[in-house]
Amino acid sequence: MSLPVEAQPEPLEAQPPNVSDYDYSNFFYSTSDDPFAVLGPYNDWFERALPQGYYLFSQAMSTPPQGEINLTEGLERKQVRLINLSSYNYLGLSFRPEVIAAAKAALDRYGLGAAGSPILSGMMDIHVQLEEALAKFKLKEAAMVFPTGYSTNVGMIAGLMRPGDWVIADQNAHASIVDGAILSKANVRFFRHNNPADLERKLKHAAGKKLVAIEGVYSMDGDVCPLPELVAVAKKYGARIMLDEAHSAFVYGANGRGVAELYGLEDEVDIHIGTFSKALGGQGGYVAGPRSLYNYLKGFARSRVFSCALSPVVTAGVLKSLELAQAEPQLRDQLWDNVRYIRGLLDEAGVDVGESTSQVIPIMLRNDRRVFEICHKLLRAGIYLQPVIYPAVAKHRSRFRVSVSASHTREQLDAGVATLVHVLREERILV
Repeated sequence: MSLPVEAQPEPLEAQPPNVSDYDYSNFFYSTSDDPFAVLGPYNDWFERALPQGYYLFSQAMSTPPQGEINLTEGLERKQVRLINLSSYNYLGLSFRPEVIAAAKAALDRYGLGAAGSPILSGMMDIHVQLEEALAKFKLKEAAMVFPTGYSTNVGMIAGLMRPGDWVIADQNAHASIVDGAILSKANVRFFRHNNPADLERKLKHAAGKKLVAIEGVYSMDGDVCPLPELVAVAKKYGARIMLDEAHSAFVYGANGRGVAELYGLEDEVDIHIGTFSKALGGQGGYVAGPRSLYNYLKGFARSRVFSCALSPVVTAGVLKSLELAQAEPQLRDQLWDNVRYIRGLLDEAGVDVGESTSQVIPIMLRNDRRVFEICHKLLRAGIYLQPVIYPAVAKHRSRFRVSVSASHTREQLDAGVATLVHVLREERILV
């Protein structure tokens, strides 16, 4: 959700020298009439922050997102070999030989890109095959493919909801849900995270068309939504339910159809959202639901209508990943075995993992000033973990985020946790 921001600071030379006194919130507004006025103060801070190790994002990997990776370390610009605990590649499908072969065959047949939007010249038979396979998998009349997961939520919400309508979302909803709600120009309200009683309070005061937007697994906290209770409240007030299963589709449920399947509520959820960039190891997203919704979004989901269609190369790889995810349920079994195993190690060491119950495991620091310093020490010790700070989470809720994969070996998990615990104890985060 959108968080409060502070006014632009004085020039940095008039401020304390510690770059960790600042974050993005300090550079959100400018009092000048020139849109570029904020760039100077921001870049002064950014250029100082880089050599001090404050900015640790966008470090380039030169290997697939597997259990161990090669990475160009951003501060010293050298190649390092790391245990990877940061990837969303939950089923290890992105580098499967069958997936790579399918993508290569599509490259030979279709070329690199679609070279057009899906409503004009960009729709190819491979896109149709993926949409039909997804609809069959999700047990829905139709499924629509989008070029990214972000554009899926933006296009779906802004395509359906209108000024005067109501979008009521969980306060921890992904930025794509928030942005879609804002673009729709509907009334937007947020209910307390995973709190059915607060959802009811918000719905009581919403007259007209209502959409409740929730997620199966929340990407920063790793907790699962209380779907039965939320569905009951939404139905009571005549609201439609949109469930984003970006981190739970292909992972949860007896057949991998997600949290909705886990709770037996697939028919009660009106709109099913998912992505290909997590468990399927590709790129893109989908909306699954009634054929009438598919037909309507063909005309009104602007993020799809006015974007180039998903590359046929990626589409073919995703289609093969979907096939493998269904044919090999042991991948989900292996993932959950690894999740239980690493959770046991973390629990035994007393590591604070917040409210997580999923394959997404936050390592709570709650210290915005020290998270980058500690991240550097982890990296030098051989662990790839990303710092998560405002605005991805609220201030003073900083953390690292462990993502577990079916492709992790026990040796990698053992070494990763041992190193993490050693550094946290050395830094007196753990006692």
